[in-house]
Amino acid sequence: MSPFRWQAIPLSFRVPAIVALLMVVISAAISERVLDRLSRTQESYLDGLAGTYLDGLSSSVLPAVLRGDVWEVFDALDRSSSVYESLVPIETVVTGSDGRVLAATDPDKIKAYSELSVEYASRYGAETVTIDEDRKTGFARRELVYQGQPIGAIHATFDVSHLFAERREVLVTLLVTNAIVAGLFAFGGFLLVHRMIGPIRVLESHMRSAVHGATEPISPGEIPPGDGEVASLFHGYNTLVYAERDRANLAMRLAEEEKLSSLGRLASGMAHEINNPLGGLFNAIDTLKNHGQTPGVRDTSISLIERGLAGIRDVVEAALATYRPERSRRPLTADDFDDVRLLLKPELRRKRQQLKWDILWDGAREFPVRGGPVRQAVLNLLLNAAAVTPEAGVVSLRAKGAGRSLTIEIGDQGPGMPQEIAGILVDRDPGPAVRAGRGLGLWMVRRVVDELGGSASIAPKNDGGTAVTLEIPFDREDAEADAA
Repeated sequence: MSPFRWQAIPLSFRVPAIVALLMVVISAAISERVLDRLSRTQESYLDGLAGTYLDGLSSSVLPAVLRGDVWEVFDALDRSSSVYESLVPIETVVTGSDGRVLAATDPDKIKAYSELSVEYASRYGAETVTIDEDRKTGFARRELVYQGQPIGAIHATFDVSHLFAERREVLVTLLVTNAIVAGLFAFGGFLLVHRMIGPIRVLESHMRSAVHGATEPISPGEIPPGDGEVASLFHGYNTLVYAERDRANLAMRLAEEEKLSSLGRLASGMAHEINNPLGGLFNAIDTLKNHGQTPGVRDTSISLIERGLAGIRDVVEAALATYRPERSRRPLTADDFDDVRLLLKPELRRKRQQLKWDILWDGAREFPVRGGPVRQAVLNLLLNAAAVTPEAGVVSLRAKGAGRSLTIEIGDQGPGMPQEIAGILVDRDPGPAVRAGRGLGLWMVRRVVDELGGSASIAPKNDGGTAVTLEIPFDREDAEADAA
């Protein structure tokens, strides 16, 4: 199994599987030691029993071998087979000093005075009893010595199948016992781990919800009682959730304050835009009061009043369209850019700045992007550009719709944007600048760009200053509707 597939298995199954595997390894090691110990004990017991058998048989047959009495040797062999039934002797052969057979337990198979086959000489080992596992038999040999001189030998064959049967029974018992114990341990490990990681699953569920924007604290009913580690972990997560909520609320309040601050900066300039036509309106009204009966004077005054009111209306509508929330998905039109220029005019006049305006409209009535958010973002960037550009400088705006997106570039002649402030627009996280209450106007632009699925980039200009470029994709549904 590959590491990736192993990691995909839930922890509640992985740990019991590891426990079961360890139990199998441990049981295999224990079984091997038990069987090895049993084998040694059986062989030691068999050696002792065979040694006793050979010692007793040697005492019985030694006089008969000295005399060469075959019948007495056979009688001793026959009597010993009934005495040592627990040893289960299969075949016993007694040979003389010349290596010929004197007697055997089966005389029909091995004749007296016959040559003993070569197989007998090659089947003995260094141990008292040599075991042939294939045939499940044991072999033993004992020299017959009289006054220090070898006078013959005893060759014995034993049935040791009962030893292997006992080993097999022990092995089966070990396997069954270890399998049951491993299964119980695995099942117990599953229940234990399943219960232990239950709180982790709760925390994981809340964290997954937080990824999708639904950050919710863990309910008190899910927090274990007491001051354990899990309870401390849950309380810490809830503290983090509440702190994040407070930070988000603070950032939104600061953004609204920045929005109102921008409106205040425009208010003084807009006052001039409204007061100038108001002065003309009052003069026209005074003229109508004094000379309203004259047709030419009346028509001129009424025309002046209409133009003045239209100018006031344009300024007020531009301000309201920019700073009131839009609920509709109204597309961007040329009027939005005209309103931005109208709202920016007082600020430019105050600092004696010029506005380089380059809108490449392709003849369509509108762009398939949301007009309100784009206009607000452009106005914020132009106000920032005017703020950093020195007096009598130049602020630029370029907008062009090409392919499947709208490109807007705002340029200034300022000293350059600090890295931490620029990060609000281009980095993945707005960073500490927003948390410190700095660059909130750019943060509002960043929110608009993110909501529209666009991107922002910042680069120095060739003639000095900074250029901020917004790339906003066309809304697919709006674009398809326009194409239809």
